[in-house]
Amino acid sequence: MKLWNGIPYYPVSQFYKATFGEKVYKVPVSTAETCPNREGIRGMKTCNFCDVWGSAAYPELREDSLKSQIETTKARMKQMYRANKYLVYFQAYTNTFEKTKRLEQQFEQAFEYEDIIGAVVGTRPDCISPAVMRFWNHWAETKFISVEIGVQTFDEDQLIWMRRGHTAEKSLWAIHKIAETCPKVNLGIHLMFGLPGETREQIVETAKLVNTLPIQNVKLHNLHVLKNTPLEQDYKNGDFEPVDRAEYFERCRLFLQHLSPEIAVDRLSALSKHADELVAPEWTSRKMEMYQHMLQYLLDTESYQSQLYEPPVEMMTLKTETSSQPHL
Repeated sequence: MKLWNGIPYYPVSQFYKATFGEKVYKVPVSTAETCPNREGIRGMKTCNFCDVWGSAAYPELREDSLKSQIETTKARMKQMYRANKYLVYFQAYTNTFEKTKRLEQQFEQAFEYEDIIGAVVGTRPDCISPAVMRFWNHWAETKFISVEIGVQTFDEDQLIWMRRGHTAEKSLWAIHKIAETCPKVNLGIHLMFGLPGETREQIVETAKLVNTLPIQNVKLHNLHVLKNTPLEQDYKNGDFEPVDRAEYFERCRLFLQHLSPEIAVDRLSALSKHADELVAPEWTSRKMEMYQHMLQYLLDTESYQSQLYEPPVEMMTLKTETSSQPHL
């Protein structure tokens, strides 16, 4: 088996350690207040799985100032992990939906702290503008800048069912546009497994598509049902059933087996931050238990990232052409 320091996949933590020389921790902050869906842009509705917190890691801090959020979370991490270096993570909602000037001010505030060595920005495919890319390019000259795009799926029917409000074509456009325009930006995407109509074959094809994209990391989520979301009503009506844990593990295994060894994996599953808000499935609430069981499943089945990986044709062609050229 191929292992990354004993782990059967390439974790983003090891990418960070190789890049910065030591472990680096994300400091999640909530500064964005909304997203295109919640504002009803182009007739959109809130994504059917999204709760009022908009994926905020520490929703209890969202009303605090950016400075207070950073200092409070850094203190927690310092105590828990003895952390020395951090990436401020603009996580909740859509951080490029508001004016770029506000995000610029937030970056300037965050980088006043010497131990914050970079930033991670969560956004979506239809909120990418020339102004925000110029802004990322500017900061990428001196800081580590990473952008995470909420793609969720490349299946058009599933995107419609989720009420995402963007297309797979838009996701592909955003990925290629950012990679082309912001070459120093670390680029990643979010994918969600457990959608209606999803098959194991689709998971494999998704991995193969991801391998063709100019990205450096991927984050996986298992679709789960939260209170006060449209998905909760679908679940109660019997119109949606989450995949069980064993099936989710198998889909992750297939994805990892076909994923390029060069793409770091940021996370293998999602977690409900508040147990009282989780409707289903129950196993989603136990983060460490779920993670340990998934690792054991990969080890027991002798599975690892890139095990069945085949380089995309265009990559193989480029490699052949390069190796055939004379050495100068």
